[in-house]
Amino acid sequence: MKHALGISLGSSKRDKSVKVNLNGREILVERFGTDGDIDKARRMYLDLDGKVDAFGVGGVDLYLRLDEREYPLHAALKLVSGVKQTPLCDGRGLKHTLERRVFQLLKSQLGDFHFKQAFIPVAVDRLGLAEAVSEVSDEIVSGDLMVALGVPIPLYGIPSFKKVARIMLPIVSHFPMSMLFYGSDGAEHKPKYTKYFEESDLIAGDFLFMRKYMPKSLAGKTVVTNTTTEENIALLKERGVKTVITTTPRYDGRSFGTNTTEAMLTAYAGKGRRLTDDELNELIDELNLSPTVIQLN
Repeated sequence: MKHALGISLGSSKRDKSVKVNLNGREILVERFGTDGDIDKARRMYLDLDGKVDAFGVGGVDLYLRLDEREYPLHAALKLVSGVKQTPLCDGRGLKHTLERRVFQLLKSQLGDFHFKQAFIPVAVDRLGLAEAVSEVSDEIVSGDLMVALGVPIPLYGIPSFKKVARIMLPIVSHFPMSMLFYGSDGAEHKPKYTKYFEESDLIAGDFLFMRKYMPKSLAGKTVVTNTTTEENIALLKERGVKTVITTTPRYDGRSFGTNTTEAMLTAYAGKGRRLTDDELNELIDELNLSPTVIQLN
């Protein structure tokens, strides 16, 4: 049996283990959180190198991609330095394939999408999703400067976001881990930037950022996210969300992050390395992978 293991700096409360059958091949897919313990995560990577088929790197990105360029996050790369055999998947491949195609893949099921305004709390690590959202929304607001840096300036539209990203990413590349890892469980709830949540009919991006800042009411809104547990879905229902779309498939009540899902596909492919965007797109079609739609209210 193939084994895909996601090792996350995030909360162990979100751990999950399932066996997934892909075209007759059984794969053990696991997510293991270290509650912010960087040393523990590093030991696990080194101890299990060569003993599992693919690693998912959770809680932090290794690289951030802007168009055709990738910017290394040096502090995060130190976390996995020394891993020689097992492929490292931080999810950026699926963020630019599966998430980029989220609305296209759902078109046959739900038809065309249209939203007046979309709010993405942090778009820098999900540019594929942001670009997909921009194609189905009249206006898109990115909260990167507000959420990541505390600068109270929203960014309107993809061109404005990219202009700022090109300036900031060479700096972000050298951020310490304390600025790259955004919390162990995201359970803290401090409503902030509520104007953008309330004015938007689509909220998209990482669930932990949403959970931390979202207002008490999200009545009638559509949420596009991933890495949701059953408790997360219950919370969104309680807040009045109408529709939840998880960009990665759900298994046994849980959608895994792009990093662990990409590790699953990497283990399935058995090439002993990360997969290219073209290879991931081929597998998405071959395995009929599709986002999951949950109607809540």
